[in-house]
Amino acid sequence: CLRPGNPTDMSFLRKLNQKCISHTRFESRASRSLLGSHSLGQDCFRLQHYAGKVTYCISGFLDKNKDFLFRDLSQAMFACEHPLLKILFPEGNPEHPSLKRPPTAGFQFKSSVSELMKNLMSKNPNYIRCVKPNEHKQALVFDDQLILHQVRYLGLMENVKVRRAGYAYRHEYELMLKRYKMLGGAKTWPQWVGHPKEGVRHLLKAIGVKKGQFALGRTKVFIRNPATLFDLEDRRRAKMQDLATLIQKVFKGWLQWKAFQEMRYAQMVIASVWKGYKACKLYNSMKKSAVLIQSVWRGWLARREYNQILFEIRATWAVGIIAKFYYGWKVRKEFRKKFKAIAGPKLIGFFQNWIRHRFLSRLADNLPSKSPLDRKWPPSSAV
Repeated sequence: CLRPGNPTDMSFLRKLNQKCISHTRFESRASRSLLGSHSLGQDCFRLQHYAGKVTYCISGFLDKNKDFLFRDLSQAMFACEHPLLKILFPEGNPEHPSLKRPPTAGFQFKSSVSELMKNLMSKNPNYIRCVKPNEHKQALVFDDQLILHQVRYLGLMENVKVRRAGYAYRHEYELMLKRYKMLGGAKTWPQWVGHPKEGVRHLLKAIGVKKGQFALGRTKVFIRNPATLFDLEDRRRAKMQDLATLIQKVFKGWLQWKAFQEMRYAQMVIASVWKGYKACKLYNSMKKSAVLIQSVWRGWLARREYNQILFEIRATWAVGIIAKFYYGWKVRKEFRKKFKAIAGPKLIGFFQNWIRHRFLSRLADNLPSKSPLDRKWPPSSAV
């Protein structure tokens, strides 16, 4: 609060009495209905809220609600090393100085509430009301007066009355169909084809909900009896168990199928490697046999060709010998008449002289040493 002048707690109460004394939901000792009553202190006032009356004490009220934060304090908090303080006090950033008055706690609270309401209006909130069973935090201990007081101030009785007077459950068609589509049979599960309103109508008809227990609006479905909703939840819970079992069965089957495919692939790899090894071994054996047959065949061809060449050489040599004998015989036959009777001894003498000449010629090239002890001597001539 901003406090111009020198106000006090009692001056604040007097201001409230002046401004709000005529309001039906404001009570203080200055009210006509409480004149002379001691149920409310001199330093208190009471407000009538929706859930009940709340009493406020003004002692220290202004000090507790003094929310002005000076600029130097914001700068000091921003200068801290903790990153959270820089987020909480952005106005203390010296790089962005501002001459405006720092925001008060009330303004910050108002801005926070406005942002919260804006966020809530963009969502679909669900409210959960908690009831405190006792003041001692003990298990299985219920204080009836405390629980009744909380139920009254939370407005639960009015909420239940409003709900019982109309439809206890209301939801959009898309969300209703999405949550309970597994209960409508094969037409709604796994996906409804058509308008969501018709899908909800078919769903409730398949479950067996009577026409008086629900109503179909323009965008939402309304269910009157909460027991119908509880029955839907029980059916959905049981169906979810069946669906979980089905998913588990399919998943386990997929795991086994995957393991089988891996085993099958491994078997195919092993079989292909083994067949490749057998084929390679057979190929090497056949290659070795083919090389052996080829070598034998080429050896046979080479030997045959060699024998043919050798035969031709021997045949040529034999032809030459035969030709020599033939020419010698022919020459001897032609010149036999011209030889004398002593031609034979002369030929023998000529042949012997030729042998001696050859021996002496060779002996001149291979003379023994002059040593008398040398026992080596060339052999004598055959003549």
